[in-house]
Amino acid sequence: MNGAFSLVRRTGHALYARRLRQRIAGGPLPRHIGLIMDGNRRWARRMGLTEAGLGHRYGAERAREVLGWCEALGIGHVTVFVCSTENLARRDDTEVALLMRTIEEMVTVHLARPGSPWRVRIAGTLDALPTSTANALKSAVESTRDRAGGSEVTLAIGYGGRQELIASIRDLLLEQAAGGADLRELAERLTVDDIGRHLYTAGQPDPDLVIRTSGEQRLSNFLLWQSAHAELSFCEAYWPAFREIDFLRALRSFSVRQRRYGG
Repeated sequence: MNGAFSLVRRTGHALYARRLRQRIAGGPLPRHIGLIMDGNRRWARRMGLTEAGLGHRYGAERAREVLGWCEALGIGHVTVFVCSTENLARRDDTEVALLMRTIEEMVTVHLARPGSPWRVRIAGTLDALPTSTANALKSAVESTRDRAGGSEVTLAIGYGGRQELIASIRDLLLEQAAGGADLRELAERLTVDDIGRHLYTAGQPDPDLVIRTSGEQRLSNFLLWQSAHAELSFCEAYWPAFREIDFLRALRSFSVRQRRYGG
C-alpha cells in the first residue's frame, strides 16, 4: 500500500513539475541565482540520523541536483552559500571535519570531473579552511578555468558579506595608493563599479534571485552588496528536502514579478 501511494505521489510530482516547466518556458529566467542552503542539520535530526552533521552529505547531493536543474534551464551563474565564517567558528570540530570532507568530495568528484559544464569560483577566505580542503578548491578552480561555455558556480565558503566588503575596499585602497592617488581624490571619484570590481563575484552579473530554504527569511550576511536588487524566495523545506517543484515554483514566481530596480 505504501509503495503504491509513493508511486502515485512521485507520478503526481513529475506531472506537476512538467506543468511548471511549461509555464516558465519562454518567460524571463534569472541569469544568476544565489542559494542559501539552510536546514541540513535540522533535517538530519528530523530524519533520526545519529549525527546532525550527516545532513551536509545529503545537502551536497541536493546541491548537485539543483545545479543540474539550472544547467537544463540555461541558468549560467549560481552562487552557493556553503558555510559562513561564523559556521566554521561555532560548529564542533567533528561536524566541521565532515563538512570539509563533503566539500572536497563535491568539488573533486562532481564539479572538477571531465564533462561537467561548470567553471568553479570561490568566494571566501581559504586561510580558515584545512589545507586539504583549500587545495581541493584551488585545484577545482584551476582545472575548470578554461572550460568552454559561460556556466559558473561560485562556492561561498568561509564567507561573510560584510567581510567581503571590507576586503574589497581594502584592495581598492591599496590599488589606488600604489598608483599614487590620495584619499581625498579617491573619495571624490569613487563609484559603485570601483567597489564591484574587487568583489569575489567580479565579472559576473549580480544575482537576480536568491532562494533560501528552511523557512528562515533573512540573508544572513550573504551577497549583501550584490543582492541589492535581487528578488527573494523563501521555501519552508529544509535544504536536503528541497524538490524540483520547489525550485520551479521559485522560478515561476520570479517570472511574473515586476522588478523595480529603484527600490
